[in-house]
Amino acid sequence: MRYAAITDRLAGLGGAKWAVHARARALEASGRKVIKLTIGEPDVPTPPALIDIAAASMRAGRTGYSNGRGEAGLLRALAARYTARRGRSFTPAEIMCFPGTQTTLYAVMMAMVGPGDEVLVGDPMYATYEGVIAATGARMVPVPLRPEAGFAMRATDIAARITPRSRVIFLNSPHNPTGAMLSHADFAAIGALAKQHDLWVLCDEVYEDLVFAGTAFASPLDLPDLADRVVTAASISKSHAAPGFRSGWCVGPAEFMARLLPLAETMLFGNQPFIADMTEAAIAEGSPIAVGMTARFARRARLVTEKLNGVAGLRVHEPKAGMFALVDVTAINPDGTAFALALLEEKSVAVMPGASFGTALKGWLRLSLTEPDDMIEEACRRIAEFAAEHHA
Repeated sequence: MRYAAITDRLAGLGGAKWAVHARARALEASGRKVIKLTIGEPDVPTPPALIDIAAASMRAGRTGYSNGRGEAGLLRALAARYTARRGRSFTPAEIMCFPGTQTTLYAVMMAMVGPGDEVLVGDPMYATYEGVIAATGARMVPVPLRPEAGFAMRATDIAARITPRSRVIFLNSPHNPTGAMLSHADFAAIGALAKQHDLWVLCDEVYEDLVFAGTAFASPLDLPDLADRVVTAASISKSHAAPGFRSGWCVGPAEFMARLLPLAETMLFGNQPFIADMTEAAIAEGSPIAVGMTARFARRARLVTEKLNGVAGLRVHEPKAGMFALVDVTAINPDGTAFALALLEEKSVAVMPGASFGTALKGWLRLSLTEPDDMIEEACRRIAEFAAEHHA
């Protein structure tokens, strides 16, 4: 049988990156207790008040068809949120709602590029970005995020890789998996490049509400002179511990949204109205749990640093936001995937190999900070023990 080219472009870019997590689940099913530091899922349940709103909305009959752009109340709430946070006015015409950030990024990328185009994206990157780009037929151009620069994207590194085929600078701040943050100055420098070469700037901001103390959040939407070329994406998955509700959105130029609308209608023709009602309340009232999550993740990041940095050659990169910490294991094994698989088998600790997030992290591990403190500490003890046993 014949298949569409997209199936070849996406081959190997799905669940294969999560092989260590799948192996950990299989070991658990066989009866072994495993400390899983693989998945970035909030460490608290969805606030009951939001679930009550969704349930009440369903009982009230909000279970019918919606529209391709989003429910009016949610669009107004998002416009008010971004107007308050970004220092300039936004309207519902500059917003579109989707089921989660992943669907948002897929749709936005499909509207920005096609076969033969190039997308500049930081390496390391979130595990699905490569697939989002490949689905369009465009070519991914990795831009190294350097440990010595705190893994922050640098305009000079982007500039060195721009070609006549470049169309999009794809950013993520706060960044997964590194927890790096871009500043206003960073966005201004990157934005100047985008203007010079007529490029889009797409920024995934899903971790905006999980920024650690001492660091200020910045967005390319803060810069009015970039308004015609910036699109950002976010959701309530992290901020409100509601990943299963799949409720996200994008913000950008009204003309872009008008062109994106037929694609959104072709894909989905609307989200669930009862989830939109819940999301509207979440946006209007803010998150009652984000502050607590942020404090816990920051504390656990410091704990990982205290327990692992410098042990048997290990080196920890402490994040500025998000729910992950990175550990450089190159001194023990330059192949982080082999390290992670052996760690799981010998010590029953599951972590993500850095290679799942790009070639730049081949000798690194990503540790989720979403387990309780005592579990994080025990995992670190086992990792340190494993590293000492295998250190040359």
